[in-house]
Amino acid sequence: QGFHSVSQLISNIDLIPAQKGVYCVLRTKDTPPEFLERGSGGYFKGNDPNVPLAELQQNWVNGTPVVYIGKAGSLSGSANLRKRINQYLKFGQGKDIGHYGGRLIWQLKDAQDLLFCWKPIPSGDPADTETEMINAFRNAHGDRPFANLVG
Repeated sequence: QGFHSVSQLISNIDLIPAQKGVYCVLRTKDTPPEFLERGSGGYFKGNDPNVPLAELQQNWVNGTPVVYIGKAGSLSGSANLRKRINQYLKFGQGKDIGHYGGRLIWQLKDAQDLLFCWKPIPSGDPADTETEMINAFRNAHGDRPFANLVG
């Protein structure tokens, strides 16, 4: 569900359901990515979110629009897709917010054009689905998604 751009979601966060689930960030352009030395990500707890251009190029996975896979919520937690994606977007706007994972997308020159999509998971643990999705991605592409630094 979803498939809304960063700019659309910043304008209307209510497009995202307040349910636990998993989400993906997609870059649908066919052109090679352009990377910025300094992205728009926030300095969470004073840590620089930017990595060297060589690391960005090394992490890039060709042949797929998927640049990040994430989860929102757990069996016992209160997080949901709206809250978690909103944190991600605020981090991308330079805020000191706890979404340091996935930070590499904010060094893409066209980060504002990226699309977010999601799948609500009303029962079960989103972490299990996230792990399955990352493993399926790894099996198909030989590595984890571009901005998934662990998993």
